Amino acid sequence: MPELPEVEVARRAIEEHCVGKRIVQCSVADDPKVIDGVTPSDLESALVGKTIVAAMRKGKNLWLRLESPPFPTFQFGMAGAIYIKGVTLTKYKRSAVSDADEWPSKYSKVLVKMDDGLELSFTDKRRFARVRLLEDPESVAPISELGPDALLELMPIDAFMESLSKKKIAIKALLLDQSFISGIGNWIADEVLYQAKIHPNQIASSLSRESCKALHNCIREVIDKALEVGADSSQFPQDWIFHSREKKPGNAFVDGKKIEFITVGGRTSAYVPELQKLTANQLEETSHKKSAKTRSNKKVDMEESANISKKTKDPKRQAKKTGETKKGKTQKQDEEALSSLKKRKESSQAETRQKKAKK
Repeated sequence: MPELPEVEVARRAIEEHCVGKRIVQCSVADDPKVIDGVTPSDLESALVGKTIVAAMRKGKNLWLRLESPPFPTFQFGMAGAIYIKGVTLTKYKRSAVSDADEWPSKYSKVLVKMDDGLELSFTDKRRFARVRLLEDPESVAPISELGPDALLELMPIDAFMESLSKKKIAIKALLLDQSFISGIGNWIADEVLYQAKIHPNQIASSLSRESCKALHNCIREVIDKALEVGADSSQFPQDWIFHSREKKPGNAFVDGKKIEFITVGGRTSAYVPELQKLTANQLEETSHKKSAKTRSNKKVDMEESANISKKTKDPKRQAKKTGETKKGKTQKQDEEALSSLKKRKESSQAETRQKKAKK
């Protein structure tokens, strides 16, 4: 899915090619799942006749600042993408529209035409994106709920370390939390953790000062490098784990080292066990938790055994049990006596019949 670099490349393209131009025509798809909270006709009316003043971005959200509000905002979701007719932009998996497809694409959700004939389209093949019309995008959700932007507002190292020290969750899950830091998605999180040699399940508050610094540096370096090549993944460094993240388990390697996959924060996470190890203090804590759980289970077992033993030794219960046993034995003896008496009676009757027959 598009993450900060891909959305930033789209923003820069709009800034370069569309700012200062007036929208003379707009066509919005009748798709209420994507076009959120506004009718297609109202969105079209709000854009036509307006000049684009700037293209703004925070995290993975982009919006057009027009000469007056309201402003269209684009939450890219899984496959949202910006296309400008005649301008080459980054194409990423799950969103790319073929050059051979008609223009506008059948996946286009918003199409605008500028006064110089230039056309811009926002497409979404999977319909997880959201297009909204807002008076002040930064003051309402989802943008108002975002944490510092990973490119524009990355916390200074000291503040970053202090913030991590208060978070007792897996570092991978924390990086994916857009309210903590915005713009980092699954592939960037895997990449920065790999390059910083940090296990994705390492608890954030347990990270050493050196690991915090390494992570801080890697976030900046990975995003900068991705932007340097226009977010074109084919040009990412070959020693990045990115290129092997989507290979099948057992066939994924980076720099000759095996990649394994686990689920962290609800997302599949690629990491290299040989380099990304849980620190000793967390292993000890994990071991302590397991031991505590084992002790708890043993305690339960012992209590259950004690209860069974107590029941066995309970005089009343024993008396009741003994009485039931005696009652069972007496009943059995009576049945055997009746059976014996019946047999003797039958035998006596048989002897009597024989004697009568001889006379």
